[in-house]
Parts: sequence; structure tokens; C-alpha cells
Amino acid sequence: MRILLDECIPRKLKYSLPDHECHTVPEAGLAGKKNGFLLDLAEKAGFEVFVTMDKGLEYQQNLAGRGIAILILRGKSNRLADLLPLVPAVLRTMKLAREGEISRISGDEPAC
Repeated sequence: MRILLDECIPRKLKYSLPDHECHTVPEAGLAGKKNGFLLDLAEKAGFEVFVTMDKGLEYQQNLAGRGIAILILRGKSNRLADLLPLVPAVLRTMKLAREGEISRISGDEPAC
């Protein structure tokens, strides 16, 4: 699966998503792009999942008909140590994620 990590996500998180092609927004050459345009470019580049901490994204953008799934992480902060516990839920959610769908992932989800 091709995953794009938003600029607010620590780049080292990608090493915790094995068996996936994972890039950060800067690595993909998309740094500084606004959300709507960023999602357009991500879709055109073939990304299937966009991971962010931007809670306002779902209210700022019309995501219906989008060709990319959105995962919104809700950690204590955007520090790697606060996001690593969410990785198992991220991996489970990605398996079920559909285009144009938003999934919220927080630390209070039950472990499998």
C-alpha cells in the first residue's frame, strides 16, 4: 500500500509501517501544499492512504469522491513516542480503509 505521511507526522514513523511504501510529504515533493491541493497531488501520485493529525481536515475539505483514504491520528502530541502506540491500530485500519473515507485513530482503542 502507498502511504503519505503529512508534514505534522514525524518522518521516522514510516519505519514502523513495514511492508508498505511510505513517504513523507517533503520526500514526495509536496511540502507546503494546502490540504485540498495536497490531496489532489497525492491521489495523482498513486498514494492510497494519507496519514495526518489535522483534525480540521474533514471539516475543511469535501472528501466525498476522493481516491485516497484518510487516517487522522489522535495522539497526545505529534512526538514519535506518542504516536508509536497507535501503529497497531493504523495497520489494522489501513486494511479496511476505503477511498474517500476518514478513520480516526486514538490511543483509547482496544488492542487486538
